[in-house]
Amino acid sequence: MALQLDLEEQEQIDELKHFWSRWGDYVVWALIIVMGAYAAWNGWHYWERREASQSAILFETVERAADSADLALMERSFGDMKDKFGSTTYSNQAAFLVSKVYYEKAQATKAEDALNWVIKNSSEQGYQSLARLRLAALLIDRKAFADARAVLTEKVVPEFEPLFEDRLGDIDSLEKHADASKAHYLKAWKALEVRAPYRKYVEAKLNALGVDPAVDSTPAISIKTESK
Repeated sequence: MALQLDLEEQEQIDELKHFWSRWGDYVVWALIIVMGAYAAWNGWHYWERREASQSAILFETVERAADSADLALMERSFGDMKDKFGSTTYSNQAAFLVSKVYYEKAQATKAEDALNWVIKNSSEQGYQSLARLRLAALLIDRKAFADARAVLTEKVVPEFEPLFEDRLGDIDSLEKHADASKAHYLKAWKALEVRAPYRKYVEAKLNALGVDPAVDSTPAISIKTESK
């Protein structure tokens, strides 16, 4: 009986040896690939957490500098964010803050530069669209209407389309193109959700131009947009 068990064990060992001699390399490489992928996945998430943590610290520095009007520190910290953590959400948020501070300090060129950075470097279309909207406002403020129009005619996420139409209406109104202005405002009004507070603001512009948007029977496109 013991001899039979020894023979069975030997057969199993021989089969195992045969299996490993034929498939061992494939199994080892499969394990290496799996473990490598797992390590890479963990490494990626560790890197993401590390990037987010460090960019958050720099963003706080930008905030403190902005609050204290320390423009040199704000610019230096924002520069570090762009160089080291340009792909993070915090960098986009810092750019909007920096632009606001520079605008308040009458440094329009630097304010525009910060927004242009978001447009060119952000991976989030929502941030790009918001940057375009704010940049257009700065350009309109210094009467660079052609540049503002060019910024607003780029493709944007649907949620921003009515706001872009409204801003285009502002440009046409300032350039005394009444019909074009009405068309843009009306398009914005129709695209905004019925209960959106900003819709009332656009309606007031239309009323000032002698237009009652409710008279138009074209169905409104429901796009949720909050007033800013």
